[in-house]
Amino acid sequence: MISKQIKGKDFYGVLMYNEKKINAGVGTIIDTNINMGTVIQQTKEFNLVRQLKPNLSKAVYHTSLNLPYSDKLSDEEFSNLARDYLEGMGFDDNQYVVYRHTDQDHAHIHLVANRVKFSGDVVSDSQDYKRSEALVRKLEEKFNLTQLIPKQESNVLSKGEIEKCLRTGNVPERLEFQNIIFEILNQNVNLKDFVKKLKGKGVQVKLNQSSTGYISGISFEFKAINYKGSDVHKKLSWNNIKIKLNNYEQIRDHSIVPEVTTGNRANEKRSTGVEKSTIEIAQDYNRHSSDIRQEDRQINKITNKPKFRQ
Repeated sequence: MISKQIKGKDFYGVLMYNEKKINAGVGTIIDTNINMGTVIQQTKEFNLVRQLKPNLSKAVYHTSLNLPYSDKLSDEEFSNLARDYLEGMGFDDNQYVVYRHTDQDHAHIHLVANRVKFSGDVVSDSQDYKRSEALVRKLEEKFNLTQLIPKQESNVLSKGEIEKCLRTGNVPERLEFQNIIFEILNQNVNLKDFVKKLKGKGVQVKLNQSSTGYISGISFEFKAINYKGSDVHKKLSWNNIKIKLNNYEQIRDHSIVPEVTTGNRANEKRSTGVEKSTIEIAQDYNRHSSDIRQEDRQINKITNKPKFRQ
């Protein structure tokens, strides 16, 4: 699931945006705690509470929660998901409206909330991106949705790979073999066993040799694609791996280099494999991502108009 947050100045703009979706037959209100009249009446109700913090520039909180194409939720499930998300982000005493849109192939909802609580306090936006990412991972598990690994735990997932995972429901290959490598490293193995165990899991290791004959780097091949260790994860550079290996000695263990590079030399000519994979991943930014970005631009434009309607 992907969350997109926007903070803005004008309730009327974002409420009218969603009202137009309803009028076009591609939007419905599935949950709210305000009186639903006209957009002007809704705006007045939001601004009534907003007056408790008149100096707050951006009182409008708007986020969309987007499911991959393979995941589906009923209106009731989406409503429960929205409430859990709002409460998890600190909106436990705030006005809100939850809309479900059906204008895209993927299921998604829009949440409009007042950052000013009924008590007059303001919901903090400190580190809201990180908090949202962590919360989304929990909600994916709770509602049995396609789960992604948090970015702070892995530098392997590009945006394209995340989008591809959302579209297909399959775990990205680099994440798959990254987990294999970490699993084996945690078994307190020496270099020779590390290479052997990885081979048993379908991961080929290539140790790079410096002009002095010592090991200077490491790369991996998984499912016919080569990856530099540090590109898989920052903790999988050779300098980090050798620290994790049991009883590693530079002078002794550099003798394993010919063993490992033998059988991998044919792969040295396949450097374009990574480039091709990168291009394919970039081209695989699916309609799901494009739709969300286009919608973000629209909403950000109307939500941040310098208006304050009473």
